[in-house]
Amino acid sequence: MAEKRSIKDLGEFGLIDHLTNDISPKHASTVKGIGDDAAVLDYKDKQVVVTTDLLLEGIHFDLVYTPLKHLGYKAVIVNLSDVIAMNARPKQITVSLGISSRFTLEMIEDIYAGIRLACEKYEVDLIGGDTSASLTGLTISITCIGEGEKDKLVYRSGAKDTDIICVTGDLGAAYMGLQLLEREKKVLADVKGAQPDFDGYEYVLEKQLKPEIRLDIITQLHEKGIPLSSMMDISDGLSSELLHICKQSECGCRIYEDRIPIDYQTAKLAEEFNMNLVTAALNGGEDYELLFTVPLDFYEKVVMIEGVKVIGHITKPDAGAFMVTRGEQEIALIAQGWNSMAE
Repeated sequence: MAEKRSIKDLGEFGLIDHLTNDISPKHASTVKGIGDDAAVLDYKDKQVVVTTDLLLEGIHFDLVYTPLKHLGYKAVIVNLSDVIAMNARPKQITVSLGISSRFTLEMIEDIYAGIRLACEKYEVDLIGGDTSASLTGLTISITCIGEGEKDKLVYRSGAKDTDIICVTGDLGAAYMGLQLLEREKKVLADVKGAQPDFDGYEYVLEKQLKPEIRLDIITQLHEKGIPLSSMMDISDGLSSELLHICKQSECGCRIYEDRIPIDYQTAKLAEEFNMNLVTAALNGGEDYELLFTVPLDFYEKVVMIEGVKVIGHITKPDAGAFMVTRGEQEIALIAQGWNSMAE
């Protein structure tokens, strides 16, 4: 077995050079990337969109069941998803790591392999960042810079009465994948050398460990000329995100239980855990699907897009925000998505 290499011997700048010396920019807007005191970007007449996310070991991820390459990939996706939710295109990222002494160079290389894979897939430039020693485990902080046209950026505040509410993909899978991983961690904690059996649940695990952004849907919406009045990505749960839109757009909403898209594996696992399936879909989070609204006139075009589901409509503010059950009861939506500050 090859000897593990020490990060300490490389030093901060040696580590950065080791991980990034063969990276070259893809975008003309990247004037200067890694290798100077700061990156230089030139956007001319474009609108610049910037977002950042901080991932902390023990809060946002558990290395007992999270492969490092998947973690690096997901850390990038979390940021790219915020940018496309503004109807903008991600162009560059910076990556900062806090690394504890238990991490070898090979482990950091695995994280960067995932980061680079996501950058290559979605044509994003890695332009810089920072590294530091950490006394509290692994920290990953990524900032994403994107660009968009001024009159085409989409905010949370644009939804109007009678707009239709749409989501991409299906909901609750990432949350149920997390429940499965946590269960197996507890069950096998004292069983030496045991391997969990995840056969039949590959989809929910991939949604949790290696999500993707819905650039495919954004592209189709553009091609069909469908205007977006508001949009968010679903990171904290459908209920929370929809209430954000209602608050900032000063409106109400109605969504329908029987229209919420749920995958078979999600439903099967929820039954196995004796959990309420709709609750998982409403409040689970980490799906990184898109929630958006469009004018009612574009209903026929929207429903023709594979991977998009119309789940309800926007109402006047005094009508409140409710889900209509299969039994035609109205249940008030409550923001119950995951809250890291409550941990």
